[in-house]
Amino acid sequence: MGSSTIKAYISLYMRALIVHPKDKTTDFLKTIYAPIQDKTVITGGVTKSELRKLIENHDRVIMLGHGTPIGLLSVGQFPDAGSYVIDYSYTDLLSSKKGNIFIWCYADQFVKRNGLNGFFSGMFISEFGESFNLGYYVADRNLIKESNECFASIVSQNIHQPLVVMFENVLQEYRILGKTNPIAQFNLERLFLSERKRNSVKSFFSF
Repeated sequence: MGSSTIKAYISLYMRALIVHPKDKTTDFLKTIYAPIQDKTVITGGVTKSELRKLIENHDRVIMLGHGTPIGLLSVGQFPDAGSYVIDYSYTDLLSSKKGNIFIWCYADQFVKRNGLNGFFSGMFISEFGESFNLGYYVADRNLIKESNECFASIVSQNIHQPLVVMFENVLQEYRILGKTNPIAQFNLERLFLSERKRNSVKSFFSF
């Protein structure tokens, strides 16, 4: 195996911590981390101090579920977390990791506010109620299901790629569905990549 190959697939050798609070409405996101072999999946039941140790002992952190600009919601699964299992108190740890993923509604505001880096989403429609509240009167709920499953599948297929490659591939492939699915198009325009080395944020509109 040449050095270029090692660089291209370095994330294969990274220990990944998955923080995905148990919630049936976000089960479709499990597909994203299914291919990762060296991973620890946390769905609840740990304290904030235990979670800090887990973050310290892993190379990258993948955070998925429902959230707000303040952080990733705990949905009652973590004993002392309050409303948020991931919030500003983990900034010091997350800023030292590479290859992080933040997928929840308004994660972009959380990432930017705390000076973090990675692949992340803005407002992301994954449920009928979210589309309705945003004025997307979707008659066919299968459009949301199709968007959810397609997004998770594409990210999963690229989970071992460097983030910039994964980001470009997700945009390219998810854009195909966006031509016929308005939910996918909405979400597509709210996917972002922030790279520390460039000190900048790239968005869908950069490509």
